[in-house]
Formats: sequence, structure tokens, C-alpha cells
Amino acid sequence: MTHKHEPDVIDDVIEEVHDVVSDFLNRQAAPGILLMLATVLALIIANSPLDTVYDQLITMPVQISAGSWAIDKPLLLWINDGLMAIFFFHVGLELKREICEGELSNPSNIILPTSGAIGGMVVPALIYVSINWDNPVAVAGWAIPAATDIAFALGVLALLGSRVPTSLKVFLVTLAIIDDIGAIVIIALFYTDNITAGALYIAAACLLLLWQMNKRNVVDIPAYVLVGIVLWVAMLKSGVHATLAGVVLAAFIPMRDPNDTTYSPVTRLEHSLNGSVSFAILPLFAFANAGISFGNISPEGIFHPVTFGIFLGLVVGKQLGVFGCCLLMVKLKLASLPHDLNLKHIYGCALLCGVGFTMSLFIGGLAFEQTGINQIFDERVGILAGSLVSACLGYLVLRIVSDGKNNDKGVALNATKFTGNTVK
Repeated sequence: MTHKHEPDVIDDVIEEVHDVVSDFLNRQAAPGILLMLATVLALIIANSPLDTVYDQLITMPVQISAGSWAIDKPLLLWINDGLMAIFFFHVGLELKREICEGELSNPSNIILPTSGAIGGMVVPALIYVSINWDNPVAVAGWAIPAATDIAFALGVLALLGSRVPTSLKVFLVTLAIIDDIGAIVIIALFYTDNITAGALYIAAACLLLLWQMNKRNVVDIPAYVLVGIVLWVAMLKSGVHATLAGVVLAAFIPMRDPNDTTYSPVTRLEHSLNGSVSFAILPLFAFANAGISFGNISPEGIFHPVTFGIFLGLVVGKQLGVFGCCLLMVKLKLASLPHDLNLKHIYGCALLCGVGFTMSLFIGGLAFEQTGINQIFDERVGILAGSLVSACLGYLVLRIVSDGKNNDKGVALNATKFTGNTVK
């Protein structure tokens, strides 16, 4: 009887762990699951004896300096202003690819999801404002329930596997992309203040340089990244939110190399960032921003108009806005449903759009970080509660209305078309 040597056993264990991890990372639901785990971990730590360690970690000062020039921010803001700029850069690349060569390049394909996205932003904002109309400080959070978290929503949808039609994932992804465009515009227009002219001039010079590089067909990615870093610093110092530098930079990345049309700098960058954004940046953002101490929450805070407005905006406003506008477009015959979808699928998807999480947390930080109003309530309670209820309701409705006869491989391949993930 032969026995394996100890090194062989260790190798087998390492190989098995590697296979399990690789299988998980290749699943469509993996990014959403990691976001959930990061959120739960933050909540556990924030409500344990380690809460002081958590607070010290996210408030730890981090400085980068050169002579008299310095950027000195707590770790939390480096994550929210720095790492999230990479996330927005990734979003910008996806938007450019879709507008140039994807679904957004064909107007007839986007009428239905566009109407749903618009309704899904307007109705939640109106519900929130109607509840907080008499408080000018609280009204600043009107855009919080207007956002949709694509990673979370797709993660929940992926849990249904072959039950959901292929075109439903296409609809959700397209709607979420348009929603991201709306969120970017909202941040640029409504959450930018205290403009510093000198830094803004430097940012303008960077834009001019990027335009010239694009016009001259420069495809050297490091050159764009270098200018993008300078642009980010300039926007950080200018008062315009620094994360917008990522979207602006993505707009100037060439779609194709004129000397080799099979090479796409946009697609290459998007694919190279997929893993970092999905499995590092977004979970880290969730961990740093979702650490709510329930011991500090009073009944008044739970039922505060801001918390209640966010919750109703996500749970009620999103489904009314998305489904209502889509139904209107279909009834007016301005848009038609894909052949394998019915209005019940659209309603379930509308519920999933109430998962605001990442973008809602981000906008919430912009809305209230300098007001001090957080001492009265915590807007994250409304975001987490609204997102959780929306995810559960959306999952249940889609599980009930879907017959499970759809091809899972087709769903995965279609998701790859829109998200750039690799299907194996």
C-alpha cells in the first residue's frame, strides 16, 4: 500500500483550492457576492469590540507630498476619491465601447431601457424630495435613491441562472449603463463646489493635450495614463469631484488603432481592469463605507425623513419609475419587448434596479460629507435597507415568473458582450 508524500498532499490541496477559487471568480454572481460579503464584514466589525480599529483604519491619514505640494487625506477619502476614479474610468471605457460599437450605437435598441432608466432616476428623486421638501440641507440627498448598482443587480440576476431569459440581462445591463451616465452628469452638475481656478486651468490643459493625442491617433496607453494622473490631481484640487477625471480620460482613449483595426485600446483596458474593479476596488469601497454602528442608531434616526425617503425611493420609486416608463413606451408603441420577455420580467427587473448600494453610498457621501447632518441620522441605513429589500423582492418575482427553460450558456455569453467578462 502506497502513501502520498507530504509535499504531494500539499500540492493537491493547493491545486484544489486554486480550482475552487478560479471557479468562483468565473461565476457571473461573484462580484455581487463579494460586495455582499464585504458589507457584512464591515457591519460585523463596526458592531464588535474591533469597532475602534475599524474607525482608526478608515480615518488613518495618508499623505503624498513633493516639496511644499501635498495631498493629505484620510484613507477613506483615498478610497472614495482615488480608487473610485479607477472605477469611473472603467465605467467610462464601457460606455465608450457601447456607444461606438455596442448596443448603445443603435438607437432602436435603447428606447426601452433608456425610458426605464430615466423613470428610475426621476421618480425616486421626486419621492425623496417630497418627503424632505421642508429641510434644505436634507434635500441635498435627492440623487441618492436615483442610482442603480450594476454589480449587485447582476449578481442577484446571476443567482437565478438559466431561469431568466437572455434578453433580460441585456436589458438590465443597458439600463444600468444609461443610469451610470445619469449619475455622472448629476455628480458633475450638482455635487461640485468651491472651484479653484488655477487647478481648473491645469485640468483644462490636460483635456487639450488628451484631445491632441486622440486626434493624432496616439495609442500608447501609458501616455494617456500619465496625463490622466495629472488630470486627477488637478480636478482633486479644483473642487470638481476627482472621480470625474476617470470618465473624462476614458472618453479620449482611442477605440481602434488606425494601423491595426483588430486592436482596441478601449477593450484592452476594460478587460485588464475587470478583475481589479470587481474583486478589489468595489469590495474595498463597500467595506470602508458600510460600517454602520447600530448602537448609535436611534428610532428617530431610522424613521428620519432622509432615511425613510431613501428607502422609499429605492424600493417604491425605482419600481414605479422603471416599470411605469417601460409600460408607457410599450402601450404607446414607441418601443417593443424582446420576444422572450413579458411585462412580468420587466417588473422583476425594475425591482432589482432598487439595489442602489455602491453608487448610492458614493452620492450619499458627496451630499452630506460636509454638512454635519450625519450626526442626526445615517443615510447608509436607508441605502442598505432599501437595497436589501429590492434585491429580495426582485429575486422572488423573477424566480416566480421565469420558467427556467433558458440556456445558461447563452446568458453568460450575452453578459460577456456587455461586461467584458471571460466565459469559460
